[in-house]
Amino acid sequence: MSQLLSIDQGTTSSRATLYGSGGEALATFSQPLSQHYPKPGWVEHDPEEIWAGQLDCVRRVLAAADKGEVAGIGITNQRETTVIWERATGKPLHHAIVWQDRRTAEYTEALKRDGVEPMVRQRTGLLLDPYFSASKLAWLLDTLPGLRARCERGEVCFGTVDSWLIFRLTGGKRHVTDLSNASRTMLFNIETLEWDEELLRLFRVPRAMLPEVLGSAAHFGTTSADLLGVELPIVGVAGDQQAALFGQGCFSAGMAKATFGTGAFVVMNCGDRPASGEGVLSTIAWQLPGEPVQYALEGSIFIAGAAVQWLEEGLGVISGPAEVEALAGSVADTGGVYLVPALSGLGTPYWDPFARGVIAGLTRGSGRAHLARAALEAIAFQTVDAIRAMEGASGIALSELRVDGGATRNNLLLEIQSDLLGAPVLRPRCTESTSLGAAFLAGIGAGVLDAEQIRRQWVLDRRFEPKLAPGRREEMYRGWKKCVQLALGWAK
Repeated sequence: MSQLLSIDQGTTSSRATLYGSGGEALATFSQPLSQHYPKPGWVEHDPEEIWAGQLDCVRRVLAAADKGEVAGIGITNQRETTVIWERATGKPLHHAIVWQDRRTAEYTEALKRDGVEPMVRQRTGLLLDPYFSASKLAWLLDTLPGLRARCERGEVCFGTVDSWLIFRLTGGKRHVTDLSNASRTMLFNIETLEWDEELLRLFRVPRAMLPEVLGSAAHFGTTSADLLGVELPIVGVAGDQQAALFGQGCFSAGMAKATFGTGAFVVMNCGDRPASGEGVLSTIAWQLPGEPVQYALEGSIFIAGAAVQWLEEGLGVISGPAEVEALAGSVADTGGVYLVPALSGLGTPYWDPFARGVIAGLTRGSGRAHLARAALEAIAFQTVDAIRAMEGASGIALSELRVDGGATRNNLLLEIQSDLLGAPVLRPRCTESTSLGAAFLAGIGAGVLDAEQIRRQWVLDRRFEPKLAPGRREEMYRGWKKCVQLALGWAK
């Protein structure tokens, strides 16, 4: 049986996993990734730490493999995070600006006032927000002396994290990305499938620094033999949320998944034509060889698991994430407490980078357990916000939600999610759908798997059914919306 190596470069960790072609994990290794906060609202990573950490993970995993059995490598990555480096040396020219970073909020607000958002939305499927790569890249070009001239001469590369890793893995021979990652830069036209000249002029981005764009299961390059001791083809690439949708087997229009990680991301397959709706994003899901591009609707939630991390690191309410389920489960409800974790603004469907976090409904009887439960409810409420917006855009009522990501180990979170959504929540046996999706794309790119084989490999672990009365569900949701208005109005 062929083996597939998945590289999963996330926001808080580097991970590599070796899979059998049946989807079983044979070996895995991960290590944490440092977060840098140079100013309030700014979030950065060191590209060299990303590279060194990921290379170490890959080497450790390959040490447990028969390298002759590895058919190919798949890469999945935190999207929108912006990296620039010298083409000749591979040296980064600045810390990577992370997707969570809000330094360009005033810039994107100014573009909105200039009336260009409808054009941007029509071409990219995205809303003007600091979340996406274009404004981050514009900031770098405007801030670093001499950078723009060097870019125009072709001396500098821009890429999302997949491009950065491929460049280093191939010894600087390949500067490429895939359609799913390109569609998150706000520089790529999702209908013509090309870098858009008008958008490049708007953000003043030199075309010479952009990567070549390929399908999601294609030949992206071959690893340098001196790095891994063997030349391995890189044959699958997708942004993390698209990879998770693929790993969940959501191949038909109307199927949806939610990934609960640092943030939470709800993605619905909408077939071979882009759809749009108020507050939701239209994005490219993937393209397989010989098939049309598949599109998706997406809801982006900036703070999900990070809300639990904040309870630990910011407030000292819990000693670690493992404690939150038992603590939240020690009370029957929140006692009317709501937490709106707008610690990096609010995403779908509000898209307000200036929103700020709110804790409301406190009484003398409120305690640690109520706040812990409110944090879990906040993750679920934000997911409901996104799904309701997507249902309105697609005209499809969601019948079930497939979930993945580290937080899905929390059974109480998934019970709350099902209750507040009013629909079944399905957790598969393998909750590392992002990593698995990258491996599956590599399997298709290497010619050892097809979509039907992947569909058959999805196995249910547990189904969570809603138990909350509809009237109570809507009452709680009205309370949530009231608190969201407080968060949105904070800066006004």
